[in-house]
Amino acid sequence: MVNKLYKQIYKTIKKYDKIVLARHVGADPDALGSTLGLKDIIKKTFPNKKVIVVGAPASRFNYLGDIEKMTDDMYDGLLIVLDTPDKGRVDGVDVDKFRKKIKIDHHPFVEEFCDIEYIDDSASSASQLVIDLTYSTKLKMTDEAAIKLYTGLVADTDRFLFSYTTSKTFQLVSKLMMEHDIDFGNLYTNLYTRPLKEVKFEGYIANNLKVTENGFAYAVLDEDILNEYDVDAATAGNMVNNFNYIDGIYAWAVFSYDKNNQNIRGSIRSRGPVINEAAAMFGGGGHKCASGVRLNSFDDVDKLVEKLDDVCLKYQEESK
Repeated sequence: MVNKLYKQIYKTIKKYDKIVLARHVGADPDALGSTLGLKDIIKKTFPNKKVIVVGAPASRFNYLGDIEKMTDDMYDGLLIVLDTPDKGRVDGVDVDKFRKKIKIDHHPFVEEFCDIEYIDDSASSASQLVIDLTYSTKLKMTDEAAIKLYTGLVADTDRFLFSYTTSKTFQLVSKLMMEHDIDFGNLYTNLYTRPLKEVKFEGYIANNLKVTENGFAYAVLDEDILNEYDVDAATAGNMVNNFNYIDGIYAWAVFSYDKNNQNIRGSIRSRGPVINEAAAMFGGGGHKCASGVRLNSFDDVDKLVEKLDDVCLKYQEESK
């Protein structure tokens, strides 16, 4: 079934001369690595095709490649949506205007909105799926694409720490390493080097973490705090992975005000409790142990915190 879908995706890519690659709002390294990496792969395989990656730029990861604005003349081409389970979170395009659409995603299923949908929620990342697609078809990998895809994969697994890192993940990474020149020193420097202000901001979050009775930890960051440290909501959200492995905390989140979208961005993580169901109650979603949400007010933050506290209680009771 998987090979059949891969062949179908390849044939569809081959058919269209114009291809638009899109991903979710609030792009992270996996969303960027998978789209920008796939662009390089398609251009290497089919040099005459016009391929663009769209969505709001993420200045922190500009080095991965160029993001372009959608133009009306591209709507008669093919849309490939990566790393995005639902239509409402696709960034930079009007999905309904495309005649042909493909989805490649590793999140649990939310809704069907593309003609071809390849979903594998056991995969570590969308980048892993692109690597697998490439090696399973006549698509051609490049050194540049390998670097971008490895960056996305290693970021989404937090350097292979998460449970959805599988033997398949390591098999594909091994092939990528054997066949392509990846400068790991430079790659990790680009991915993890931060300005001093962000380190100080992380200290603020640590000092202001609130912990509920049942082991849910969270930080609420309003516009004044973000302005004081000169950081944005995306920067705050990306720090959520830095608070793993704290004794007595089973799940945790960072809620930060996003002035561009005028809502509250929530990034949620877990070391056991299933959190995506609670996030889905508030219009969010994601993986069982890594989810995100957009909230309309800080009152909604309080309501979600209550739900997540209950999730942590249930997890402890079931563990006993």
